[in-house]
Amino acid sequence: MADETKDKKAAKKPAAKKDSKAKKAPAKKAAAKKPAAKKETSAKGKEKKAAAKKEAKGKKEPAKKQAAKREPAKTEPKKASAKKAKAPAAPPVVKASARYVRIAPRKARLIADQVRGMHIEKARALLQFSPRGAAQPIHKLIDSAAANAENNHDLVGDEMRVASITVDEGPTLRRFRPRAMGRATPINKRTSHIRVALTPVED
Repeated sequence: MADETKDKKAAKKPAAKKDSKAKKAPAKKAAAKKPAAKKETSAKGKEKKAAAKKEAKGKKEPAKKQAAKREPAKTEPKKASAKKAKAPAAPPVVKASARYVRIAPRKARLIADQVRGMHIEKARALLQFSPRGAAQPIHKLIDSAAANAENNHDLVGDEMRVASITVDEGPTLRRFRPRAMGRATPINKRTSHIRVALTPVED
């Protein structure tokens, strides 16, 4: 009887070992299957990233289109500059000035208003026969401006007109004169700054 029981136990033990091996085998298979699941998840993640990039590109494209639409607006100022270049050039302006002229600005402006806008020949004739004291310095100044036009700008001095003439007040020399009973009266000797601009006569 004892031998029979031993044989039964011996027969049962290998079966138990086989069962444990059989149980371990599915576990290994499951472990083998787990990396595949990870691979699937990584593939899904790549697909999601690719989809996100496509969406980002789709969002960026409208911005590029807007920039392309704005480009024609930048070219418009160039057309305007081309039109400005085609415009006729302004006539040259010849200037001359006389500073610290010993005459009051009020007296000099009376002559300047008569000469302004006149042809240079008519202005010279008027100043030559004017009885006012300011006519002589203004006549010299106009002759100087005509000489500048001939020598510096290669223009004909006799074919110019007085485009502008201005008379500004310069410094005042203050003097005093003795009067009766020990008094002193002030004398203001005024000066003027005169500027002339000549332009060619338009045909």
